[in-house]
Order: sequence, then structure tokens, then C-alpha cells
Amino acid sequence: MPAPHDLAQADVIDDVTARRSTAIDRFTASVTHLLDERADLHGVHPMADLVYDAVRWSA
Repeated sequence: MPAPHDLAQADVIDDVTARRSTAIDRFTASVTHLLDERADLHGVHPMADLVYDAVRWSA
């Protein structure tokens, strides 16, 4: 059986992972929404274009 501090550390890691996943989802949704609303921004930032294209291809 794992020690209590190992379980606490696992809980912290799970919490950090969940918060990171939520932040990534929020960022992706924001970039997609922005580029849908403002077509003039396409090509301004390569990473934003990559995220936008990845979302479109996964839909």
C-alpha cells in the first residue's frame, strides 16, 4: 500500500494536470473564436494559425 504522502503527491499531480488541461482547452477555444470573428488576423501569428487549423481538422 502506498504511503500517505505518496497519495497526497498524486492528488497534487492530478490537480495540476486537470488545471493545465482546462487552460489548454480555454486557450484553444479562445484562439478559434478569435480567428473565426477576425479573418484579418490569419497569418499574424503562426502558432495561432496552427491551433486554428488543428481544431478545424479534428472537427
